Amino acid sequence: MASLSVRKAKGIIDDLERRYGEIAWWPGCPEEVMIGAVLTQQTRWENVEKALEHLRDRDICSLEGLVAAPDADIEEAIRCTGFFRMKTQRLKAFASSVQQAGGIDALEEMETGMLRGFLLGIKGVGPETADSMLCYGFLRPSFVIDAYTHRICACAGIDERGEELKSLFESVLPPENYAHRQCHAWFVEYAKEMCARRRCEECRIRNLNE
Repeated sequence: MASLSVRKAKGIIDDLERRYGEIAWWPGCPEEVMIGAVLTQQTRWENVEKALEHLRDRDICSLEGLVAAPDADIEEAIRCTGFFRMKTQRLKAFASSVQQAGGIDALEEMETGMLRGFLLGIKGVGPETADSMLCYGFLRPSFVIDAYTHRICACAGIDERGEELKSLFESVLPPENYAHRQCHAWFVEYAKEMCARRRCEECRIRNLNE
């Protein structure tokens, strides 16, 4: 792993920590976090919050509830997230896979690497979704790589992508969940504040690429 990338990753972390401090982000029980991680694909978090509320109102915001519920009930509840038919099938497949594996309790007993492999083996669960579940649902030290981290790191001149970028940040962050959760939250907040508003000329992260 290039020493320059390590230095730049540390620089990003230090800068974002000074900017935002402690952030309370994505609280919830493992089941709701996992459901939310599937729903958040290709939509905004505000829509996911609405869908979770609709699922709670129907008493199906759980893996057991999703397995038992008619497709039409789930589709109506999550329609606001887009791709609601596809997501309904993914939620049902995910819930069934977890139940067949022994449920949440069985997953919590798994070592992090094994659990990640299990999650990635479920149709519709990619690395970002799996790591979101690990980091926020199971409170494991698994760093989430998403479009925000890729964009910000590219602006800082970090060439690593995907699994290499994940390994880079996991190598410089303390090996505990809190640090990983906070760091990812900082990336999200910075991207919403700067990238989404195209405030590129004000971006301090770009200075790391000079």
